[in-house]
Amino acid sequence: MKDLNLCRMNTYAKTRGGCPRRPLPLPLLLLALVASSLVATAADAGQTALSRTAAIQNHLQKATAYLKANDANSAQQEFQAVLESDPKNADAHAGLGAIAFVARDYQLASRELTKALAADPSLTRSQALLGISQRRLGDPAARASLEKSFPKLTEKNLRIQVGMELADLYERDGDLDATASAMRALVELDPDNADILFAAQRIYTELADDTLNKLAIVAPRSARMQQTIAEHLINNGDLPGAIAHYRKALEIDPRIPGVHFELGEAILESAPLDPGNQEEAQKEFETAIQTEGDSASVECQLGRIALLKPDVDQAYDHYGRAFALNPGDAEAQLGLGRVLATMAKPEEAVKYLRMAVQSDPLNGEAHYRLAIACKRLDLQAEAEKEMRLFQEIKQTKENVRELYRQMNKKPASSDDQVPETQP
Repeated sequence: MKDLNLCRMNTYAKTRGGCPRRPLPLPLLLLALVASSLVATAADAGQTALSRTAAIQNHLQKATAYLKANDANSAQQEFQAVLESDPKNADAHAGLGAIAFVARDYQLASRELTKALAADPSLTRSQALLGISQRRLGDPAARASLEKSFPKLTEKNLRIQVGMELADLYERDGDLDATASAMRALVELDPDNADILFAAQRIYTELADDTLNKLAIVAPRSARMQQTIAEHLINNGDLPGAIAHYRKALEIDPRIPGVHFELGEAILESAPLDPGNQEEAQKEFETAIQTEGDSASVECQLGRIALLKPDVDQAYDHYGRAFALNPGDAEAQLGLGRVLATMAKPEEAVKYLRMAVQSDPLNGEAHYRLAIACKRLDLQAEAEKEMRLFQEIKQTKENVRELYRQMNKKPASSDDQVPETQP
């Protein structure tokens, strides 16, 4: 209290604005110094982190440039420099894994790619390369890695490679259903790839044979077995034999779905211009309607018979019903176009024939009839284009027939699209 009173009475204090402050105790002074030091250290650390990030990005950019220049050694050095600063960097491990993969060092590739995915599981390309590497090493984990990456890959060539690896893996595991599924995806991805098509037809044939063997064991005397035999005989060009087995199937089960229609097709195909065959086939198609209901396919066959008789009005009715049942059916579109052309209505015919070539671009008859209809309407450019396409398709199918002859097989009748002599 005495000190406080002296301060208030002190002239110096009055003229300078108050009493002089006491010095901070030593512990508080130390805390202040430490806090100041921490702030400075944090600022330095932030600056260092920014510098390190910039350096990492610089190394990664250089590595990318070296890879584009096919300089794998220099790229590898840059990736290693990144890992010195950031040992878990996903991009660096992925890069090193890819370099090892290209060099066929699948052990190293597997290690680096595994580290990359541990740091960043979203690296789909690394997952794919890891799966292939694991496959080369006989690692059972390959299937899971390949399955995980395949649906997500956007690089076409890599996706094809992964898909082929998967299909081969499934086949070796005896999983034909999974193999066929993988092949379907690959055919959709690249429908003109000869390697894919070769593998697909082999797998489909194997799957068909496997299924046939099971059917022969489980139900050797069934109607379905007889239907299967008939379908194989048709594929081999033996229509009389197929007709006999279809009839055996119906003896076993008169209401078996699909057989009346297939029998009608076989009878009509065996001699289209024979009136007796036409009547017999028509009865089978009408029975199919009674047992299974109407369909565009049955109506198209009835329309074909009507045109063969010829009965244009009845043909128009059948093809019209087929189109109403399924407007996207190429056979119904072609039938309507053909009938309308016969009825001297080329403007209407062209509309349906254009639909037909769009629905089935490889239908030679549709291109041929569209060319004729366009010519009648003086659409010369379109007529020439369609006739040219018809000739190209005709030649292609002749080449296919020759290949089938070499294999002692007959192509399906739908592949033999040559315009009939009737209108």
